[in-house]
Amino acid sequence: MTTPHIKAATGAAARWLRSRPPLRLLALCTPVAVFAAIPLLLIAFYSVQAGWSGIRPLIFRPLIAELLGNTLALCGTATAGCVALGTALAWLVERTSLPGRSAWLALLSAPLTIPAFINSYAWITVRPSLHGLAGSTLVATLSYYPLVLLPVAAAVRGLDPAAEESARALGSGPAAVFLRVVLPRLRPALLGGALLVSLHLLAEYGAIEQLRYPTFATAIIAQYQSTFASTAANVLSAVLVLCCLAFVTLEVLLRGRARTARLGAGAPRPAVPARLGMWTAPVILALLGLLGLAVGVPAYSVGHWLTYSTADAWAPGVLLPTLWTTAKLGAAAAGAAVLAGFPMAWLAVRHRSGVTTVLERSTYLASAVPGVVVGLALVSVSIRYARPLYQTTILAVAAYVMLFLPRAMVSLRSAIGQAPATLDEASRGLGSSALSTFRRVTVPLTAPGILAGASLVFLAVSTELTATLLLAPTGTHTLATEFWSATSEIDYPRAAPYAVGLILLSVPAAYLLLRQSTKGTAP
Repeated sequence: MTTPHIKAATGAAARWLRSRPPLRLLALCTPVAVFAAIPLLLIAFYSVQAGWSGIRPLIFRPLIAELLGNTLALCGTATAGCVALGTALAWLVERTSLPGRSAWLALLSAPLTIPAFINSYAWITVRPSLHGLAGSTLVATLSYYPLVLLPVAAAVRGLDPAAEESARALGSGPAAVFLRVVLPRLRPALLGGALLVSLHLLAEYGAIEQLRYPTFATAIIAQYQSTFASTAANVLSAVLVLCCLAFVTLEVLLRGRARTARLGAGAPRPAVPARLGMWTAPVILALLGLLGLAVGVPAYSVGHWLTYSTADAWAPGVLLPTLWTTAKLGAAAAGAAVLAGFPMAWLAVRHRSGVTTVLERSTYLASAVPGVVVGLALVSVSIRYARPLYQTTILAVAAYVMLFLPRAMVSLRSAIGQAPATLDEASRGLGSSALSTFRRVTVPLTAPGILAGASLVFLAVSTELTATLLLAPTGTHTLATEFWSATSEIDYPRAAPYAVGLILLSVPAAYLLLRQSTKGTAP
């Protein structure tokens, strides 16, 4: 082989070695992926035990087709509603002359402080006839559209208008500019928010159960309540996992491999807001109407039932310890999820390959099944192999991380993707160690994503129900479990104080998420 060929082969080998995921990161991420797979392994174990002869009659029956159709219909309609509403609101707030844009973003993010099952509780007390797909889509869209609004608003804020101006100069109209230039650059944030919404809807139980709309999640919990760890429940869970796998695969395919960090000299300048003119008043009225549906109805319903609450329902000796327990569990799970998710998100963004994609996507699958499936999986594992952990706070926090790690991953991945890798390389080139570069460069650049991910996990843990009932230490009461206990007994006045507690507890996390998402917003 000639010398040029040897040099070319050596260079190719060096580039291949540099592109390989670092072994230290793989060592950190592999246990996380294996841990997240525990519920799937349990489902597979029971399915293998049943055999194909036992599974076939459970899968090929009209009920499965009905549940699959209902679940996919809810995911499709509600996710589409959240994407359309969140994207339109983000554009209005960030790219138009809407008065008080920062205030509007805060107001439009307020549904994050109202858990979905409180929203459904409010709507069915105001309008008892609301049920089925239409009611579930309405409640889910009003509850979850901020999960699309905030990341898309942050992405719109970071767009450099130069590309749009170039497209307009070449003769493209406003619609063509948005579809060909803007939308592709919003794709990672938009798809990340849509994935969060769809995965959450796959496992949603409380809100959908109250609205009497049968899905896989409600059927699975009904099966577990009638027969512990039944084959039928595991078969339903397996179908739900396949749906999740389809969703995360679709998100990967649609997201593509395009970079989202800005490259090149200079800094992007802010875009000139489009003037609403005569449309200002109608737009404000429409936004007020949306807030009335998303926030006004729950506020009215909770306020109405509060007037019937007795003094015992407000007893500090009962309410405050429950509030404190919920806050502790949420904070512990948020910190653990960020610590577990950051190496995985870094590996997925900075060392993208088939192996790293599989590792990252594996953490999404457990979030698609109801908390009862995750709870029973950890109960089985802890009783057999780690009995001292059974019914401890550690095991409950582990379940929360398993269920809500994707919420942290989406925010972390977006933040790491928007942080230019050249800054890390420059720091290392100037002699800084890997640890110093991480502390002085990486953490400040990704801090908004870290805090946003922690806030999303905290909000989710505050409203988690079934895994808490199965795994928390005996005598543990959270706002969600007490609220559900009261509403199950149709005791709405007793449930109202816990609804207020959930909303108040969600406000700091929602404010932190909003603050990190609105840095640089024009007033």
